[in-house]
Amino acid sequence: MTPRRPGIRKATAAALALGLSAALAACSGDGGGNGGNGGDGGNATGHGGVPKLSVSGAYLPRPPMTDMAAGFLTVRNTGGGADELTSVTTPLAAEVTLHSTEGTRMKQVGSLDVPANGRLDLSSGGDHLMLTDLTHRPKVGEKVTFTLHFATSDPIEIKVPVEPTTYRPKD
Repeated sequence: MTPRRPGIRKATAAALALGLSAALAACSGDGGGNGGNGGDGGNATGHGGVPKLSVSGAYLPRPPMTDMAAGFLTVRNTGGGADELTSVTTPLAAEVTLHSTEGTRMKQVGSLDVPANGRLDLSSGGDHLMLTDLTHRPKVGEKVTFTLHFATSDPIEIKVPVEPTTYRPKD
């Protein structure tokens, strides 16, 4: 039983930190959740508990099928508070689901963690976005609008380039 306690303590500490960061974000007032908005100065200044998110490396491989695609990107958090990616919307698809991958097992999840002073990597073979019921099969070079929604931060809208089906980033 003793070996399990550190895991329980970590899970409890993570849940407490997430709850605290949500409470701090709520105290900062409207629009204060996304550190990328500039500085409203809010009550969170100096607390270190507010997420500061940015998105990079986004791409959508040209789907081989007309009804389903996968999306990849990195959400960086340079703030002291954790957040969660809760959903993604796009005019390209009727539904976008979040998928977690452990080993070779993929499962749909309700959210993905964006750790404080860390990042969430959505990559081929790992955690990723699944787009279903596409409005059309996008062409290489097309830019697709994605809006990322978070538990505490303001939504972030990005333009995602469509790359060749076999594209792999050089990072």
